[in-house]
Amino acid sequence: MYDENNIFAKILRKEIPCDKVYEDEFSLFFKDINPQAKIHILGIPKFPCTSFSDFLKNADNESISFFFKSVQIVINQLNIEESGYRLITNSGEDGGQEVPHFHIHILAGEKIGALR
Repeated sequence: MYDENNIFAKILRKEIPCDKVYEDEFSLFFKDINPQAKIHILGIPKFPCTSFSDFLKNADNESISFFFKSVQIVINQLNIEESGYRLITNSGEDGGQEVPHFHIHILAGEKIGALR
């Protein structure tokens, strides 16, 4: 069940500020407050969903398509396509998900270490 009081829901309602990088009718991208790389952007859909699977199950095709196209828009805006980047989404406790709202991390701006 979706928690309307999670931090990303509050950011979407503008109850908590963020350092916005990009926004459209389907998504919001902003700088992570605890960056794990020189560039660390979080992308969240404006649809209440707890995980990647929940997003795919409950969002309409247009919302899904536009969300992932907006990821590419941000990559282009940051000019990181050629140098490289890492996309991460965590799901559930074992996957390391800290906020129960589906989100994507875009990490770039330096060589990102290998996953262990």
